[in-house]
Formats: sequence, C-alpha cells, structure tokens
Amino acid sequence: CMAHAQSCVFLLSQTCSVLLQEGISGDLKTIFFSSVNHCHPCALPQVTISNETRELLLAAVSEDSSVTQIFHAVGALSGFGLPLASQEALSALSARLSKEESVLATIQALETASHLSQQADLSSIVEEIEDLVARLDDLGGVYLQFEEGIETTALFVAAAYKLSDHVGTEPAIKEDQVIQLMNAIFSKKNFETLSEAFSIARAAGALSQNRFHLPIIIVPDGPAAVSHHQPLLRLQVTNVMSQLLTQVSVKLDQAKSVSSKATVLQQLPFTLSGDFFELNFMNVKPASGYYDFSISVDGDKRFIANKVELKVKVSTEVGITNVDLSTVDKDQSIAPKTTRVAYPAKAKGSFTADSHQNFALSFQLIDVNSGAELIPHQTFVRLHNQKTGQEVVFVAEPDSKNVYKFELDTSERKTEFDSASGTYTLYLIIGDATLENPILWNVADVVITFPEEDAPSTVQSKNLFVPKPEIQHLFREPEKRPPTVVSNTFTALVLSPLLLLLILWIKIGANISNFSFAPSTIVFHLGHAAMLGLMYVYWTQLNMFQTLKYLAILGGITFLAGNRMLAQKAVKRIAAEQSSRLAKYRTLR
Repeated sequence: CMAHAQSCVFLLSQTCSVLLQEGISGDLKTIFFSSVNHCHPCALPQVTISNETRELLLAAVSEDSSVTQIFHAVGALSGFGLPLASQEALSALSARLSKEESVLATIQALETASHLSQQADLSSIVEEIEDLVARLDDLGGVYLQFEEGIETTALFVAAAYKLSDHVGTEPAIKEDQVIQLMNAIFSKKNFETLSEAFSIARAAGALSQNRFHLPIIIVPDGPAAVSHHQPLLRLQVTNVMSQLLTQVSVKLDQAKSVSSKATVLQQLPFTLSGDFFELNFMNVKPASGYYDFSISVDGDKRFIANKVELKVKVSTEVGITNVDLSTVDKDQSIAPKTTRVAYPAKAKGSFTADSHQNFALSFQLIDVNSGAELIPHQTFVRLHNQKTGQEVVFVAEPDSKNVYKFELDTSERKTEFDSASGTYTLYLIIGDATLENPILWNVADVVITFPEEDAPSTVQSKNLFVPKPEIQHLFREPEKRPPTVVSNTFTALVLSPLLLLLILWIKIGANISNFSFAPSTIVFHLGHAAMLGLMYVYWTQLNMFQTLKYLAILGGITFLAGNRMLAQKAVKRIAAEQSSRLAKYRTLR
C-alpha cells in the first residue's frame, strides 16, 4: 500500500508540474480531473485559468448539456474556486435530470449538488437518494448493489454522504442497508480497473468520515481463541479505513456456551491496552469448547454495526488416566490379567487375543487444567500389523461413567482383520479442535491369532488380478419365418384397400378437371409424394434425427406450395362467383 501511495504522489506531482507550466485547457472532462488534483506540494490556485476555459465551463451549465457535462463543469468551477450561480446550475441540473433517468446520471446529480450553495433549495436532489436506494438489488439479504456493478454502487455511497454532509440532512439509508452496501462494496479483493479501485476508496472514505453513519469493524488479534497459556481475548476496533478507534468503550454483553446454551459471563467491559481491547475470559474458569460472545461498542451515536457476534474457542490440554490393559478368558475360568500403563510409556511385554481369550482396554480422559472429565470428538484405537502393515481402526466409546472401553474378540472381529494373524501395535489416538495436545500413543503390542481355517488363502491373493474366464453369451435362436403363401396373402390384404380405391375411381370416374398445372400445384403434390417416400426410407435406412431433418425441408416447401395453391384456387372460386352474379344481374336487367 505504501508503494502504491508513493507512486500516486509521484504521478500527481508530475501532473501538477505540467499544469503549472502549461495552464488549464481542453475539454470538460480534462478540465474537471485537473481541478480535483489536490496534491502536495502542488498549489493549484497558482494555475492560470484562461477566459476561454472559464467561458467554456459556464456555458456547459445549461439545460442543453448532459448531466455528465454539468457535473464536470460545476465540479471544475468549484475546484478552481471560480464564481458559480448555484440556482441556475440547480435549475439546469433538475431539468436535465428529468430527461436522464439512469443510475449513473442521478449519482452525478448528487455529486453536482454537493458543490452548490447551501442557500439553494437542494431538497429535490436530496430526495433522489431515497429513489436510488429503492433501485438497489437485494442479494440474499446480505448484499445491496446496483445492477450496473460495484463501482456504481461505491460512487452512490460516496455521493450520498457527501451531499448529506453538505446540506446537514441524514440520508434516507437504513442502518442495515448501510451494512449490506458495505458487504457489496468490499466483497472484491482485486479490482479490474483503477476507476473501480478509486470509487471503492472514495466510498470507504465517506463511510469513515461523515456526520450520520460510522460503521465500525471489530476484529480479534489472531484466532478468536483463549487458553490457560493465552487467557486474553484481544480485539481491535477500527473504522472502514482501518483507522484505530481507541476512544470508545467495548463491552461483553454475554458469553454463552454453544453446547449447553448456558450463560457463563455477562456485562463485562474490555480494558484498553495499547491499540487493543483485552478481556481475561479464563478468570471464570470456563470448560473447553466454543462460546458465542455478544460484543457491543459505544462512544458515538453515529456508530452502526457496533454489535457483533463472535465465536470464541476455549482450548485445553487432555490427560489420560486409569489406563488398564487386560487379557480376559472367554470361559471366565481364569481371572483376568490386568496391567496398568501410565502415559506416555509403553506396556512391557505383549498381550494375547485368540479363540480362548479376549483383549480389553479401558481408560479415562480428563482436563489437565481443571481435572474435569473430557469427551473429545475423536477417540480411536488403531491396530497396526508389524509384518504386513495392515491397519484396523476402531472407535472407542465412553460408557455412562465416561470410561472408555475397547474389547477385541477375534471371533467377532475376524472380518475387519481379514483373519490375518500376527503381532499388532496398538495405538491410542485422541483429537479435538479444542485440544492443544492431540495424542498419538503407542500403548502396547498385541498378538492376535485366528483359527487356521479362517486364514486368508495365499493362492487366492496371488490370483486376484489374473484374467477372468470369458463369459459365453447364449442368444435365443430366431423363430422360423412363416411360409411364403402366408406372407403373400398378408401383403395382398394390406394392399387391397388401394386396389379397391382404384376400382371405385374407374367405375365412378375421378374428377381431375380442377387439377391445375401451376408450379405451386405441382410442387405441392411432389412434396406430398416425397414425404410419403421419406417415410419408406425412414423404415429402411434412416434414423429419427436424419428423417426429421429431411422432413423439415420437405414439409416447409410443401407447406408454402400448398398455401399458394389454395390461395390461387380461392381467387379463382371468388372470381367465378362474381362472374356468375354479374351474368345473373345482366340477365335480370
């Protein structure tokens, strides 16, 4: 950021030096941007403003100019400190705004009005703020922005607060709408153009310095987590421009446990230490877990977004106690052999699990700092075959007294182990998001023996990836065709209606006197015949998609030709009727 700032200062200095040497001239846009180059060490009042430039600016403030031209002209006149007739400018702006209803034109009108005299009646322009707010798009109740994009939205925020500060009237923007506008404006981390970055910077400046709404940002110093080693929750309070706000009061309204919903602390102020506000939450000795903090910031009636919800993690350390390893006889004819192990030592010797005896493990988990019992989210027992590298993982579950127990019965667990006997290393795995010392403990070695008949086949394991036997498909033999006499008889029956039609035509006499040899008639009948032929080709060769493509072409031509043919027949029929009426009329006379 510092490098960008230095680059901007250098470029502005170069621009100012050129302006001082050559004076101000050019079109309205160039003159406007020259007027807003308030940089140091550049004294723009020393720049020479020619009479031609002054006349150009004054002439642009008229109803014949666009809102953009009026905005540039008024902004340049104000920037150079030149006299301006505010009432005339307001009249021209209002007249032009009634013709231009775009969002950008209305925003430029707000900017223009902020340069006019406070004695002028700017209420009609101020009312446009409420109209623009109504045109914002609500995106899921989180973002508010114009359809034109984030840059236009940022320009609106800057212009609305600039005009409101100028006239001393609070803008018609609700507090929740201000927060939604902030969410939309600052949703992007990378900007496509310099103008977009500049617009967002202007909006941030307007939200940090205005007379009505000051959104604040509350962020923790690092992760929002406390522990016995780090008991302080540190917060930093800034405005939108990340400027520190230390002359405020920060208070914890309440801290509620996420799991139990119990309130453990409320109405406790934070203390200022340097640039941070601190609270020692561990003084109340909270249990490990997550807590919902409701935090409020006071000190200025303009503050908005000054009440936040923060999820804080209380971390602790886990301890393992009462770890007992046992070999239990299935017939209970022999008393169990129990060995107690202390973390992090490994048990001496090995333990056995076979068809006659089971292996059992029991332990308890406690909070090292408070001594309370813990139930972490992840408690696993992992058995690792020292020879093959096979791993089997089981979940250790606590009983009603929060004692974790795990028992290995080879007859019930042979599926998980694939009946692979051998020496397994037993690990205890304990983890949780609130634990500062997750545990992976090598507890003991366990010799597991499965019955010989349950052992996996070596030959089977070697032949897992050999080619499978080819599958021979047996298709049903086609049925015998009927005799030729039957087929010919069926064909004759199908064609008999056509033969009957021809006989009736010959006997009664087909009327073809109305057939016309006009091109449309010939094309229509040829198209009709072609479509019938296409149906036959579809049955023998084409698929549906090919048929539809050809049918669309033939159908279109046939439709147009048929329409033309019918129109000609209708004309002839109407002409014949008119001739008949005329002849009858002449006969009557």
